[in-house]
Amino acid sequence: MHISSRLTDSEYAAGNALDAVRQRHNTHFDDCLHLAISMRSFRAEHVSAFVKALLDCEKQPALDAFTHMVDRYPIAITRDLSRAKQWIRDHARGTDRFGLVASSKAQRLKPHAIDIRVDVNPVHRFLNEKEDTHSSYLEDAATEFQVQSLEFDWACVTWDGDLRFTGSGWSYHDFRGDRWCNIANLDNRRYLCNASASCSPVLGKEW
Repeated sequence: MHISSRLTDSEYAAGNALDAVRQRHNTHFDDCLHLAISMRSFRAEHVSAFVKALLDCEKQPALDAFTHMVDRYPIAITRDLSRAKQWIRDHARGTDRFGLVASSKAQRLKPHAIDIRVDVNPVHRFLNEKEDTHSSYLEDAATEFQVQSLEFDWACVTWDGDLRFTGSGWSYHDFRGDRWCNIANLDNRRYLCNASASCSPVLGKEW
């Protein structure tokens, strides 16, 4: 049995299973089996490395990856949603698709007219024109589940209070009733972090 040794990376959470597999005499770990670069993003191969380092709170690797990709994959950060939308409109060209993306746990973006409970039809979202309010063009936000296997040329990733940087790591929260509550379960924390990673490959522009 041949297995990619990259499964030991933290985001795969395959530790116990891999330990059991290692006990088998006919098991071999081989990096050649790892699909390091998505064929859909071969011109932005540093994006995944940047996102992983960012979520792992590894400052220098994140900076290195960002330096390599910023010319092809511009990223802007702002607390003003209207400015974010205008920045994307100013940079998009021709038939470029763009839209809002948010975590499925982003319950408190509603004051900004972003409600992740809105039912998104992927056919209308990714094929309809800008004038259609059901299209992707910066009106309704889609979650990490609703954008699976579908990509934007430009994405406005709206970040809520569910995942917060503390200065040394992340704190994890779920909105219940009328307040944010800490997430103690390790699996649920991992799911929340993965949700952010799922939104991130559509960041910026692939030229």
